[in-house]
This record gives sequence, C-alpha cells and structure tokens, in this order.
Amino acid sequence: MTDTQTPRRNRILVVDDEKNQRELYQLILQDAGYDVIPAASGQLALGLFEQSDFDVVLTDYNMNGMDGLALLKELVSREPSVIVVMITAFGSVDSVKEALRSGAYDYLEKPVDQETLLRTVSEALAGLRQLDSDIIGNSDAIERVKRMILKVAGSASTVLVRGESGTGKEKVARAVHQASPRAGNVFQAVNCAALNENLLESELFGHEKGSFTGATAQRKGLFETASGGTLFLDEIGDVTPAMQVKLLRALQEREVTRVGGTKPVPVDVRLIAATNRDLEAMVKDGRFREDLYYRLNVIPILIPPLRERRDDILSLVDYFVAKHAAVEGRRFRGVAGDARKLLLEYGWPGNVRQLESAIERAILLAETDRLEAEDLPVEIRQANEPSTSFAFKLPPEGISFEELERSLIIQAMEQSGWNITRSAKLLGLSFRTLQYRLEKFGIRKRGEE
Repeated sequence: MTDTQTPRRNRILVVDDEKNQRELYQLILQDAGYDVIPAASGQLALGLFEQSDFDVVLTDYNMNGMDGLALLKELVSREPSVIVVMITAFGSVDSVKEALRSGAYDYLEKPVDQETLLRTVSEALAGLRQLDSDIIGNSDAIERVKRMILKVAGSASTVLVRGESGTGKEKVARAVHQASPRAGNVFQAVNCAALNENLLESELFGHEKGSFTGATAQRKGLFETASGGTLFLDEIGDVTPAMQVKLLRALQEREVTRVGGTKPVPVDVRLIAATNRDLEAMVKDGRFREDLYYRLNVIPILIPPLRERRDDILSLVDYFVAKHAAVEGRRFRGVAGDARKLLLEYGWPGNVRQLESAIERAILLAETDRLEAEDLPVEIRQANEPSTSFAFKLPPEGISFEELERSLIIQAMEQSGWNITRSAKLLGLSFRTLQYRLEKFGIRKRGEE
C-alpha cells in the first residue's frame, strides 16, 4: 500500500471524569503527536464513539455514572474489535481480570507514568501498522478484522476464522500468530479436507512404531511439533464425526494420544481453526458436534467477501502488480483506467485468491509496461457485457429467408443497444459480416434512417 492508503493510526479517545487526570493524559499524548479527543464521562464517550473512528480508547475504571467496565462492555457490544486500554487502581486484581475477560486490550495501574502510557499506546498502534502491511486494505470491514486480530493475539483462547473460500483465512491465522507472544515459535497448518480420516489422525496426533503398515518409526503429530506455537486447522467443517471427538478431547484435556499408543502426551498449542461452511446449520443437522463448535468458537473472526469490501480492490491490485512484477523482473507504470474499472465492477466469486491469480496472469501476458483491459482474463472482461444469448421472437410464417434474417438482426441490435460488436456475438457472426448485412438490408437505428 502507498502512504496515502495507509491509515494514520493516531486517533485516541481519552475518558476520565477527573478533569486533571483527563487533561494530563491528553497533554502527554498530544505532545507525542497523537490526535486526542477527551470525554468527561462514559455516556459522552459513547456519543463520540458513534460519531467518529478511534484507533484506541483509553478509559479510567472508576468513574461516576457509567464506570469504565460498563463503558468497555458497551463499546465491545457495538464494535467487538475496539481496542480499549483500562486504567485501574493499584492492586485491583479482580477489576483487571474482569476488564480483560470483557474485551480490554490491556490495562494500566495508577499512578500511570508518562513512559508507560506512551509505550502501551505505541505498542497497540504498532501492531495495527504491522497488520496494515500483512492484511492489505483499509475498508471499514477489513479494519475491524485487523483490530480483532490485535485484540485476540495476546490470548491463548481458540480462534475460529470464518469466510468464503479465497478470502484469506490462513493469512489472518498467521497474523494472529505473528502478533502473539508465540510468534517466535512454530506455526503449523494443515488442510483437514485434503486428508482422509486415518491420515489426518496420524498427521495431528502422531503414531507409534508398528501401529499400522508402513509405520517404521515413531512420529510426532502436529499437536506436539507445534508445542509453544500455533496450530492452524483449515476446513475444520470437513472433519469426520470420529475425528471431531478426538479433537474435542485434545482441546479439553490439552493432551493427545498417538495412534497405536496408550500414554497421553501433554501439548501446549494455540489452536486456530477456519471454515467456509455454516457450522451452525451443521450442528443443527447433527453433522458437527455442538460441544466442539463451542470449543472452537471462543473468539470468532469473520472475513467479509471481496464483493462486500470493494474499497480494498484497487489496493490489492496495486499490491499484487508490484509483487508479481518483481517476481518476473518487470517494471509496470500501473493499471489502465478501463482495466481498473473492470476489476472494480467484477463480482470476484473466488475472492482475493482469484484476484491475485488474475493479476499474476495479466503480468505474464502484458506486452507493455502497463496493464490494459485486454490483459485481464476473459471472464472479467465480459462480466458486464449483455448476455450472449436471448430468445428471438419468430416473425409470421410465410416470409422469405431474407425477411427472417433481417428481423433477427434488428432484434439483436435492439437488445444490444445498437452495439455491433455485442450484436455479432448474439448472432454468432463476425463484426465485418454483421456490418455487411446491416448495409445490405439498410438497417438503421430509429431516428437515423
């Protein structure tokens, strides 16, 4: 992304009913270059939150009227991805735990010194800036995803990433891992739909020597090899009922038993699962265990399809052009206007994965140093053209072949808005053949005769 496409990441809402404290926090943050908006109560903060976007909300815990915890809960109910830093009294362990359970990003103990305040805010915003380079786009929808990633990264709770195929579920899972305390350890990923039940069991839980034909040595599974790190289970909705039982036990007991083994092995992994399926419907139909669903869906992250965040399309296009041009050792001046229009208007059923594939192909085929409309795949170029087939109205019986031909040409021209290229496609003729017949029959648009 270019600098103009990157959010500024410096807007802070400071909430405290004590004027001196509020003004002190405001002064410290403003001197550090942040855009600070103060609020003297929780109710005023809610109003400001509804009217404007904030990167971080800094609020005191003990306030008259709506206290900080009530404000936090209300903010989270309106926007689950909001980043809230709570300021609490020294030694108030219970209030800290309750705030974190309710969705606070972090907490500060009074008295808050300048260095600690600035470091906490800076770390929160640095996380968002890093996500700007990892997760391309700055639409409202993708901004919510980024904030949710940052909020849940510090937790050990299971995350369920939902979204259509090609939306970038594994990229989000990797971003959660990279923003977490486990970032220095391994990230293991497995596509549950790509393996049959026996292979998946061995892949996840490992096996003992001689446990089945070909098991010539003991092998650790991903739950063990990812110890201290993150295990990503893609297409979790495709696992069999028997495997669902084993996954549930691994999550509940935090231990696994290798295939052919009898001794449980303790494991320490952060589990992230992903699916494009409707798990709620599968639970209702008895195809997915309800208890496993609740174990997985502790922290849900929903990635919207590309068609619902069109503001991100051109940012993604520019990113993929730069990426694949570098791979091919080519330089591009950019993307032509008509090509950008086609890319913006296309429906992208395959989401970001399809967009990247289209740009990679266009880079390979482009004959100039700029991507043109004709470089794009045919399905994108023709997506907004009228249908290439329609039901002709047959003229009365007994007319000559020439009269029939003339009637069909007129109908095609009328449907296409008198566009010869589109009409030729409807009729299965070449442009020149149709042009010749239009002249032969003297066909003109009404008012142009």
